[in-house]
Amino acid sequence: MDALEAVIEARRLLENVTPLKTDCGRTCGGLCCQPDEDGQGGMLLFPKEEALYENLPKGFCIQTDGAVLPGLKLLTCEGTCERQDRPLSCRLFPMLPSPAGAVMDRRAWAVCPLMASGRRGLNPAFVQAVKEAGGLLYACPEHAAFLNALHAYNERLKSF
Repeated sequence: MDALEAVIEARRLLENVTPLKTDCGRTCGGLCCQPDEDGQGGMLLFPKEEALYENLPKGFCIQTDGAVLPGLKLLTCEGTCERQDRPLSCRLFPMLPSPAGAVMDRRAWAVCPLMASGRRGLNPAFVQAVKEAGGLLYACPEHAAFLNALHAYNERLKSF
């Protein structure tokens, strides 16, 4: 499976399952989707995922982000969008696949009120889907390198 096929399949696994059994965006007003006052924010696109946004839906913007890895693409929206348009990072949020399953993504502490409850506060079906998506992604070298870079970045966040 190539990188784009892996992203498409991982997105499919997370198409209809969410962190809560209700719309978690209502809890925080969709903060994870909105850029801040400096234009920062949004969701990182996985390798090759940008191809799915060649014809951007209204309200979407792609920019380059170098905070985690040079040249990564960041997708922002106006805070609401159709679920089928959401990038994989959005569908995984606030979790991150890991080689051992799935962990909470430390980057989410800044915007996600679900972080305080940890995995125990999340929909078990969502946690399982993140694990399954991770298995697909780690089988692809491009995605494994991307995820490893995100985990390294998360480790650096421990010091804050």
